[in-house]
Amino acid sequence: MICDPAFEHVVEAFRDGVGKGGAALAIVADGRLVVDVWHGTRDEAGRLPWERDTAVNVFSVSKAVLATAAHLAAQRGQLDLDAAVTAYWPEFRTDTTVADLLAHRSGLPAIRRKLPAGSLYDWTAMTDALAAEEPWWPPGTRHGYHAVTFGWLVGEVLRRATGREPRELTAELGLSLGWPGPGEPAFVLPLEGAGIERLPAPIAVRAFANPADLIAPGVANTAAWRAAQIPAANGHATARALADLFGRIGNLLTPTLLAEATAPHSDGHDEVLAGPTRFGLGYMLPSGLRPYSPNPRAFGHTGAGGALVFADPDLGIALAYTPNRLVTTPTGPDPRWTPITDALYA
Repeated sequence: MICDPAFEHVVEAFRDGVGKGGAALAIVADGRLVVDVWHGTRDEAGRLPWERDTAVNVFSVSKAVLATAAHLAAQRGQLDLDAAVTAYWPEFRTDTTVADLLAHRSGLPAIRRKLPAGSLYDWTAMTDALAAEEPWWPPGTRHGYHAVTFGWLVGEVLRRATGREPRELTAELGLSLGWPGPGEPAFVLPLEGAGIERLPAPIAVRAFANPADLIAPGVANTAAWRAAQIPAANGHATARALADLFGRIGNLLTPTLLAEATAPHSDGHDEVLAGPTRFGLGYMLPSGLRPYSPNPRAFGHTGAGGALVFADPDLGIALAYTPNRLVTTPTGPDPRWTPITDALYA
Protein backbone atom coordinates (compact mmCIF):
# COMPACT_ATOMS: atom_id res chain seq x y z
CA MET A 1 0.00 0.00 0.00
CA ILE A 2 1.04 3.60 -0.55
CA CYS A 3 0.05 6.47 1.70
CA ASP A 4 1.99 9.72 1.76
CA PRO A 5 1.84 10.99 5.37
CA ALA A 6 0.15 14.18 4.21
CA PHE A 7 -2.85 12.10 3.09
CA GLU A 8 -3.27 9.90 6.17
CA HIS A 9 -6.52 11.64 7.18
CA VAL A 10 -7.94 10.98 3.71
CA VAL A 11 -7.12 7.28 3.98
CA GLU A 12 -8.68 7.13 7.44
CA ALA A 13 -11.90 8.60 6.04
CA PHE A 14 -11.81 6.04 3.25
CA ARG A 15 -11.39 3.05 5.58
CA ASP A 16 -14.06 4.28 7.98
CA GLY A 17 -16.60 4.41 5.15
CA VAL A 18 -16.06 1.09 3.36
CA GLY A 19 -18.41 -0.96 5.53
CA LYS A 20 -19.63 -4.20 3.95
CA GLY A 21 -17.72 -5.47 0.93
CA GLY A 22 -14.56 -3.74 -0.17
CA ALA A 23 -13.15 -0.79 -2.06
CA ALA A 24 -9.94 0.84 -3.23
CA LEU A 25 -8.82 4.46 -3.27
CA ALA A 26 -6.02 5.98 -5.32
CA ILE A 27 -4.85 9.59 -5.51
CA VAL A 28 -2.28 11.15 -7.82
CA ALA A 29 -0.86 14.56 -6.86
CA ASP A 30 1.37 16.49 -9.23
CA GLY A 31 2.00 13.34 -11.25
CA ARG A 32 2.96 11.21 -8.23
CA LEU A 33 0.91 8.34 -6.79
CA VAL A 34 0.48 9.43 -3.18
CA VAL A 35 -2.35 7.09 -2.16
CA ASP A 36 -2.98 3.51 -3.30
CA VAL A 37 -4.95 1.69 -0.62
CA TRP A 38 -7.65 -0.95 -0.40
CA HIS A 39 -9.83 -2.39 2.34
CA GLY A 40 -12.44 -5.07 2.89
CA THR A 41 -13.40 -8.11 0.87
CA ARG A 42 -13.94 -8.84 -2.81
CA ASP A 43 -16.18 -11.95 -2.86
CA GLU A 44 -19.87 -12.55 -2.27
CA ALA A 45 -19.34 -14.33 1.03
CA GLY A 46 -17.02 -11.65 2.40
CA ARG A 47 -14.09 -13.99 3.00
CA LEU A 48 -11.51 -13.09 0.34
CA PRO A 49 -9.57 -9.88 1.04
CA TRP A 50 -9.38 -7.08 -1.50
CA GLU A 51 -5.93 -7.10 -3.06
CA ARG A 52 -3.62 -4.64 -4.80
CA ASP A 53 -4.75 -5.59 -8.29
CA THR A 54 -8.43 -6.26 -7.56
CA ALA A 55 -10.50 -4.74 -10.36
CA VAL A 56 -14.24 -4.15 -10.19
CA ASN A 57 -17.02 -3.07 -12.52
CA VAL A 58 -17.05 0.74 -12.37
CA PHE A 59 -20.24 1.19 -14.43
CA SER A 60 -20.58 4.74 -15.86
CA VAL A 61 -17.03 5.71 -14.99
CA SER A 62 -16.44 3.76 -18.22
CA LYS A 63 -17.90 6.73 -20.15
CA ALA A 64 -15.05 9.01 -19.10
CA VAL A 65 -12.46 6.53 -20.35
CA LEU A 66 -14.33 6.05 -23.64
CA ALA A 67 -14.51 9.84 -24.00
CA THR A 68 -10.75 10.06 -23.47
CA ALA A 69 -10.28 7.52 -26.27
CA ALA A 70 -12.46 9.73 -28.50
CA HIS A 71 -10.37 12.81 -27.71
CA LEU A 72 -7.17 10.93 -28.45
CA ALA A 73 -8.64 9.86 -31.81
CA ALA A 74 -9.51 13.51 -32.50
CA GLN A 75 -5.98 14.55 -31.58
CA ARG A 76 -4.58 12.00 -34.03
CA GLY A 77 -6.81 13.37 -36.80
CA GLN A 78 -8.99 10.25 -37.00
CA LEU A 79 -12.12 11.93 -35.65
CA ASP A 80 -13.68 15.36 -36.11
CA LEU A 81 -15.81 16.17 -33.07
CA ASP A 82 -17.75 18.83 -34.97
CA ALA A 83 -18.59 16.52 -37.86
CA ALA A 84 -22.01 15.00 -38.39
CA VAL A 85 -22.31 11.46 -37.06
CA THR A 86 -23.34 10.40 -40.58
CA ALA A 87 -19.83 11.24 -41.83
CA TYR A 88 -18.71 8.07 -40.03
CA TRP A 89 -21.98 6.16 -39.73
CA PRO A 90 -24.02 6.66 -42.95
CA GLU A 91 -26.96 4.56 -41.72
CA PHE A 92 -27.49 6.90 -38.76
CA ARG A 93 -30.83 8.67 -39.04
CA THR A 94 -30.50 11.55 -36.56
CA ASP A 95 -28.95 14.83 -37.74
CA THR A 96 -26.47 15.45 -34.93
CA THR A 97 -22.74 15.84 -34.35
CA VAL A 98 -20.14 13.74 -32.60
CA ALA A 99 -19.82 16.51 -30.00
CA ASP A 100 -23.56 16.25 -29.31
CA LEU A 101 -23.15 12.53 -28.62
CA LEU A 102 -20.37 13.26 -26.13
CA ALA A 103 -22.33 16.05 -24.42
CA HIS A 104 -25.55 14.02 -24.05
CA ARG A 105 -27.31 16.39 -26.47
CA SER A 106 -28.19 14.05 -29.35
CA GLY A 107 -31.72 13.31 -28.13
CA LEU A 108 -31.07 9.55 -28.08
CA PRO A 109 -30.92 8.59 -24.40
CA ALA A 110 -33.30 5.68 -24.89
CA ILE A 111 -35.04 3.43 -27.40
CA ARG A 112 -38.83 3.56 -27.42
CA ARG A 113 -39.70 0.06 -28.62
CA LYS A 114 -39.23 -2.76 -26.17
CA LEU A 115 -36.07 -4.62 -27.08
CA PRO A 116 -35.95 -8.42 -26.95
CA ALA A 117 -34.05 -10.29 -24.26
CA GLY A 118 -30.36 -10.54 -25.03
CA SER A 119 -30.17 -7.25 -26.94
CA LEU A 120 -27.88 -5.78 -24.29
CA TYR A 121 -25.14 -8.18 -25.36
CA ASP A 122 -25.62 -7.76 -29.11
CA TRP A 123 -23.60 -4.81 -30.45
CA THR A 124 -25.25 -4.80 -33.87
CA ALA A 125 -28.77 -5.02 -32.43
CA MET A 126 -28.15 -1.98 -30.23
CA THR A 127 -26.38 0.16 -32.84
CA ASP A 128 -28.97 -0.66 -35.50
CA ALA A 129 -31.78 0.28 -33.10
CA LEU A 130 -30.09 3.59 -32.26
CA ALA A 131 -29.36 4.39 -35.90
CA ALA A 132 -33.09 4.08 -36.66
CA GLU A 133 -34.45 5.77 -33.53
CA GLU A 134 -36.28 9.12 -33.60
CA PRO A 135 -34.68 11.62 -31.20
CA TRP A 136 -36.64 12.47 -28.06
CA TRP A 137 -35.88 16.19 -28.58
CA PRO A 138 -34.27 18.21 -31.39
CA PRO A 139 -30.55 17.39 -31.20
CA GLY A 140 -28.40 20.11 -29.73
CA THR A 141 -31.28 21.98 -28.11
CA ARG A 142 -31.39 20.21 -24.74
CA HIS A 143 -29.48 17.57 -22.84
CA GLY A 144 -30.35 14.40 -21.00
CA TYR A 145 -28.14 11.69 -19.58
CA HIS A 146 -27.53 8.97 -22.17
CA ALA A 147 -27.08 6.42 -19.41
CA VAL A 148 -26.32 3.37 -21.55
CA THR A 149 -26.83 4.48 -25.16
CA PHE A 150 -23.78 6.76 -24.83
CA GLY A 151 -21.50 3.76 -25.10
CA TRP A 152 -22.94 2.36 -28.31
CA LEU A 153 -23.28 5.79 -29.91
CA VAL A 154 -19.75 7.00 -29.19
CA GLY A 155 -18.35 3.50 -29.46
CA GLU A 156 -19.74 2.86 -32.94
CA VAL A 157 -18.44 6.20 -34.21
CA LEU A 158 -15.02 5.37 -32.78
CA ARG A 159 -15.11 1.87 -34.26
CA ARG A 160 -15.80 3.25 -37.73
CA ALA A 161 -13.42 6.20 -37.45
CA THR A 162 -10.43 4.25 -36.11
CA GLY A 163 -11.08 0.73 -37.40
CA ARG A 164 -10.62 -0.58 -33.85
CA GLU A 165 -13.04 -1.94 -31.26
CA PRO A 166 -13.82 0.31 -28.28
CA ARG A 167 -12.49 -2.36 -25.91
CA GLU A 168 -9.10 -2.16 -27.65
CA LEU A 169 -9.01 1.60 -27.23
CA THR A 170 -10.04 1.60 -23.56
CA ALA A 171 -7.68 -1.26 -22.69
CA GLU A 172 -4.79 1.01 -23.64
CA LEU A 173 -6.11 3.46 -21.02
CA GLY A 174 -6.40 0.93 -18.18
CA LEU A 175 -10.07 -0.06 -18.49
CA SER A 176 -11.35 -3.46 -19.61
CA LEU A 177 -14.79 -3.51 -21.27
CA GLY A 178 -16.11 -6.77 -19.93
CA TRP A 179 -13.73 -9.14 -18.24
CA PRO A 180 -11.49 -11.36 -20.35
CA GLY A 181 -9.68 -12.90 -17.37
CA PRO A 182 -7.56 -14.43 -16.08
CA GLY A 183 -8.98 -14.51 -12.59
CA GLU A 184 -12.18 -12.89 -11.40
CA PRO A 185 -13.03 -9.24 -10.75
CA ALA A 186 -14.56 -8.27 -7.42
CA PHE A 187 -18.10 -9.57 -6.93
CA VAL A 188 -20.65 -6.76 -7.26
CA LEU A 189 -22.88 -6.89 -4.20
CA PRO A 190 -26.65 -6.28 -4.54
CA LEU A 191 -27.80 -2.68 -4.86
CA GLU A 192 -28.81 -1.08 -1.56
CA GLY A 193 -31.81 1.25 -1.69
CA ALA A 194 -34.60 1.87 -4.17
CA GLY A 195 -33.93 1.30 -7.83
CA ILE A 196 -35.94 1.64 -11.02
CA GLU A 197 -39.17 2.55 -9.23
CA ARG A 198 -37.70 5.95 -8.35
CA LEU A 199 -37.01 6.96 -11.92
CA PRO A 200 -39.24 9.54 -13.61
CA ALA A 201 -41.22 8.00 -16.50
CA PRO A 202 -41.20 7.33 -19.37
CA ILE A 203 -37.86 8.47 -20.76
CA ALA A 204 -35.74 7.57 -17.72
CA VAL A 205 -37.27 4.11 -17.40
CA ARG A 206 -36.51 3.48 -21.08
CA ALA A 207 -32.98 4.85 -20.62
CA PHE A 208 -32.13 2.65 -17.63
CA ALA A 209 -34.28 -0.43 -18.22
CA ASN A 210 -34.53 -1.06 -21.97
CA PRO A 211 -33.30 -3.65 -22.75
CA ALA A 212 -34.63 -5.28 -19.60
CA ASP A 213 -31.37 -7.24 -19.21
CA LEU A 214 -30.01 -4.05 -17.62
CA ILE A 215 -32.06 -4.54 -14.46
CA ALA A 216 -31.76 -8.32 -14.16
CA PRO A 217 -30.65 -9.23 -10.61
CA GLY A 218 -26.91 -9.66 -10.39
CA VAL A 219 -26.40 -8.83 -14.06
CA ALA A 220 -22.91 -7.43 -13.50
CA ASN A 221 -21.68 -10.78 -12.19
CA THR A 222 -22.89 -12.86 -15.14
CA ALA A 223 -20.74 -14.41 -17.85
CA ALA A 224 -22.86 -12.68 -20.53
CA TRP A 225 -22.16 -9.23 -19.05
CA ARG A 226 -18.45 -9.91 -18.76
CA ALA A 227 -18.21 -11.26 -22.31
CA ALA A 228 -20.02 -8.31 -23.90
CA GLN A 229 -18.83 -4.85 -24.91
CA ILE A 230 -21.10 -2.28 -23.22
CA PRO A 231 -18.90 0.83 -23.18
CA ALA A 232 -21.17 2.97 -21.01
CA ALA A 233 -21.44 0.45 -18.21
CA ASN A 234 -19.32 -2.71 -18.11
CA GLY A 235 -15.84 -1.29 -17.73
CA HIS A 236 -13.62 -2.98 -15.12
CA ALA A 237 -10.63 -1.25 -13.57
CA THR A 238 -8.54 -0.73 -10.47
CA ALA A 239 -8.61 2.59 -8.67
CA ARG A 240 -4.89 2.93 -9.37
CA ALA A 241 -5.34 2.63 -13.15
CA LEU A 242 -8.12 5.25 -13.17
CA ALA A 243 -6.23 7.72 -10.98
CA ASP A 244 -3.14 7.22 -13.14
CA LEU A 245 -5.10 8.00 -16.32
CA PHE A 246 -6.70 11.15 -14.92
CA GLY A 247 -3.46 12.18 -13.29
CA ARG A 248 -1.70 12.32 -16.66
CA ILE A 249 -4.58 13.37 -18.90
CA GLY A 250 -3.03 16.82 -19.16
CA ASN A 251 -0.02 15.20 -20.80
CA LEU A 252 -2.10 13.00 -23.09
CA LEU A 253 -4.26 15.77 -24.56
CA THR A 254 -3.17 19.16 -25.85
CA PRO A 255 -4.14 22.10 -23.62
CA THR A 256 -6.58 23.37 -26.25
CA LEU A 257 -8.32 20.02 -26.67
CA LEU A 258 -8.45 19.39 -22.93
CA ALA A 259 -9.94 22.82 -22.29
CA GLU A 260 -12.64 22.19 -24.90
CA ALA A 261 -13.36 18.69 -23.60
CA THR A 262 -13.78 19.83 -20.00
CA ALA A 263 -15.69 23.07 -20.61
CA PRO A 264 -19.44 22.92 -19.87
CA HIS A 265 -21.30 21.95 -23.05
CA SER A 266 -24.48 20.93 -21.22
CA ASP A 267 -25.56 22.76 -18.08
CA GLY A 268 -28.99 22.88 -16.50
CA HIS A 269 -32.10 20.72 -16.43
CA ASP A 270 -31.46 17.14 -17.46
CA GLU A 271 -34.33 15.62 -19.46
CA VAL A 272 -33.59 12.13 -18.18
CA LEU A 273 -32.46 12.65 -14.59
CA ALA A 274 -34.95 15.49 -13.99
CA GLY A 275 -32.44 17.64 -12.13
CA PRO A 276 -29.44 19.92 -12.72
CA THR A 277 -26.46 18.26 -14.41
CA ARG A 278 -23.35 19.50 -16.22
CA PHE A 279 -21.30 17.74 -18.88
CA GLY A 280 -18.25 18.52 -20.94
CA LEU A 281 -17.52 16.40 -24.01
CA GLY A 282 -17.94 13.02 -22.37
CA TYR A 283 -16.89 14.10 -18.89
CA MET A 284 -19.38 14.62 -16.07
CA LEU A 285 -18.77 17.93 -14.28
CA PRO A 286 -19.77 18.58 -10.65
CA SER A 287 -23.46 19.49 -10.43
CA GLY A 288 -26.40 19.70 -8.07
CA LEU A 289 -27.17 16.03 -8.67
CA ARG A 290 -23.56 14.83 -8.45
CA PRO A 291 -21.44 17.31 -6.44
CA TYR A 292 -18.38 15.08 -6.28
CA SER A 293 -15.92 18.00 -6.01
CA PRO A 294 -16.26 21.55 -4.67
CA ASN A 295 -14.32 22.83 -7.69
CA PRO A 296 -16.64 23.35 -10.69
CA ARG A 297 -13.59 22.96 -12.98
CA ALA A 298 -13.07 19.36 -11.88
CA PHE A 299 -13.96 16.72 -14.46
CA GLY A 300 -14.45 12.97 -14.42
CA HIS A 301 -17.43 10.67 -13.95
CA THR A 302 -19.46 8.84 -11.36
CA GLY A 303 -20.65 5.27 -11.67
CA ALA A 304 -23.80 3.48 -10.49
CA GLY A 305 -23.56 2.53 -6.86
CA GLY A 306 -20.55 4.66 -5.94
CA ALA A 307 -17.59 4.42 -8.32
CA LEU A 308 -15.86 7.75 -8.97
CA VAL A 309 -12.95 9.25 -10.86
CA PHE A 310 -12.07 12.91 -11.26
CA ALA A 311 -9.24 15.30 -11.85
CA ASP A 312 -8.96 18.76 -10.32
CA PRO A 313 -6.73 20.77 -12.68
CA ASP A 314 -6.35 23.64 -10.24
CA LEU A 315 -4.94 21.46 -7.45
CA GLY A 316 -3.11 19.06 -9.73
CA ILE A 317 -4.81 16.01 -8.22
CA ALA A 318 -6.72 13.00 -9.52
CA LEU A 319 -8.80 10.65 -7.38
CA ALA A 320 -10.42 7.28 -8.05
CA TYR A 321 -12.70 5.28 -5.76
CA THR A 322 -13.82 1.78 -6.73
CA PRO A 323 -16.26 -0.09 -4.43
CA ASN A 324 -18.10 -3.37 -4.94
CA ARG A 325 -20.94 -2.46 -2.56
CA LEU A 326 -23.53 -0.51 -4.55
CA VAL A 327 -25.48 2.25 -2.80
CA THR A 328 -28.36 4.11 -4.45
CA THR A 329 -28.02 7.90 -4.21
CA PRO A 330 -30.54 9.50 -6.62
CA THR A 331 -29.32 12.97 -5.72
CA GLY A 332 -26.22 14.34 -4.02
CA PRO A 333 -22.87 12.64 -3.43
CA ASP A 334 -22.40 9.05 -2.36
CA PRO A 335 -22.20 9.12 1.47
CA ARG A 336 -18.82 7.37 1.27
CA TRP A 337 -17.30 10.10 -0.94
CA THR A 338 -18.05 13.09 1.25
CA PRO A 339 -15.67 12.31 4.15
CA ILE A 340 -12.93 11.42 1.62
CA THR A 341 -13.26 14.59 -0.46
CA ASP A 342 -13.78 16.75 2.63
CA ALA A 343 -10.51 15.43 4.05
CA LEU A 344 -8.74 15.80 0.72
CA TYR A 345 -9.74 19.43 0.19
CA ALA A 346 -9.15 20.29 3.85
